[in-house]
Amino acid sequence: MQRLSGLDASFLYLETDSQPMHVCSLMELDTTTMPGGYSFDRLREELSARIKAMPELREKLANSPLNLDHPVWVEDSNFDLNRHVHRIGLPSPGGRAELSEICGHIASLPLDRKRPLWEMWVIEGVAGVADNRIALMTKVHHAGVDGVTGANLMSQLCTTEADAPAPEPVAGTGEASGWQIAAGGLFRFATRPLRLANVLPDTVNSVVATLQRARDGLTMARPFAAPRTVFNAAISGRRTIAYAELDLEDVKTIKDHFGVKVNDVVMALVSGVLRQFLADRNVLPETSLVASVPISVHGQSDRSGRNQVSAMFSCLHTQIADPVHRLKAIAEANSIAKQHSSAIGATLLQDWSQFAAPAVFGAAMRLYAMSRLTETLPVHNLVVSNVPGPQIPLYLLGCEVRAMYPLGPIFHGSGLNITVLSLSGHLDVGLIACPDLLPDLWDMADEFAIAMEELLSATG
Repeated sequence: MQRLSGLDASFLYLETDSQPMHVCSLMELDTTTMPGGYSFDRLREELSARIKAMPELREKLANSPLNLDHPVWVEDSNFDLNRHVHRIGLPSPGGRAELSEICGHIASLPLDRKRPLWEMWVIEGVAGVADNRIALMTKVHHAGVDGVTGANLMSQLCTTEADAPAPEPVAGTGEASGWQIAAGGLFRFATRPLRLANVLPDTVNSVVATLQRARDGLTMARPFAAPRTVFNAAISGRRTIAYAELDLEDVKTIKDHFGVKVNDVVMALVSGVLRQFLADRNVLPETSLVASVPISVHGQSDRSGRNQVSAMFSCLHTQIADPVHRLKAIAEANSIAKQHSSAIGATLLQDWSQFAAPAVFGAAMRLYAMSRLTETLPVHNLVVSNVPGPQIPLYLLGCEVRAMYPLGPIFHGSGLNITVLSLSGHLDVGLIACPDLLPDLWDMADEFAIAMEELLSATG
């Protein structure tokens, strides 16, 4: 068995009926490259062969009533691929409206905790040249992946050649009895005071560093300082999605011209889109929107767990009308935020989450959702994530990956998530929201091309 870290388990504790904590990905696949020609059965057979080398996809949660620590991952001895892979067809005409509607419905459905926490939906009938396209919607619980580990899982499913052979099978974690889970949990519970004593000095140092930086005006945006927008309220369990595709070379042109980083351009694009979207509806706040930005700490941490992330709060400077001035202000704010985040320490979030109690997490989330604090005091306006991907052609189960739109979770008080993935020379933008707050998400997605052209024209 493998025990979940506190950060892994926190995504279980945060989950409610209206706040499922899985991450999704919508892929567009070209079936003409599949050896022997495409069929659903052939796709499933290829997936079955590859999953034998991916123990993470064969593991489920296990717990014991006597366990005083977080749950564990164990091998699912009754693993059945047919319970995880589903086949559906789009109604005519099979365009983006039909695709996004059905994917929004899939994203709203919680995963079954009695089985390995993932699903794959093969969607046929997608409109395309000679009908050679299918869409693939994946769902994996956030307890099992973050941006990097999720990308690693996809890299194991993907290959650089359409006919690459499946890897050799890999053994799983094995099973565990309730007493084994409880005994391991008791030991970890007994050592919590020692671990707490180790965390406190780093916490004090981080507080001191933050106070010093605040004195010099060198801190990131503050949580709970975000202005209210139409998408900052309690969410329902419904989901809507939209997506956009941009040219990565255009991003690099802007980056090089203004001497900023790729992530600065991405944040400036998001800022420009949000500013225009809200201004068109006469609801643009006078103060800047604040984004929560996950930061990978893989390679910087020796902590266990599948989620190795920290976070920073980024000022989007949506109050600035000029796109170039806005980009430069965002670049400066991002630089300060990254320095502040580094001063806090890469493992602090992971360390404190070890002491997370399921009852406390669940009660706090329900209280926050029922109160008006979701509207009057949002933690942040939205989550923005930028995930670097490979810049070479990829094949998923023999089909060429033409696009991959990542879709992260949304939270009470923050009903919008925008995640960007760079892949094979383009930038794939995935947007997911609660339709009760943002019924017109495609209007926001279509603004990305306009925001890109606005910045490009400024390069001369």
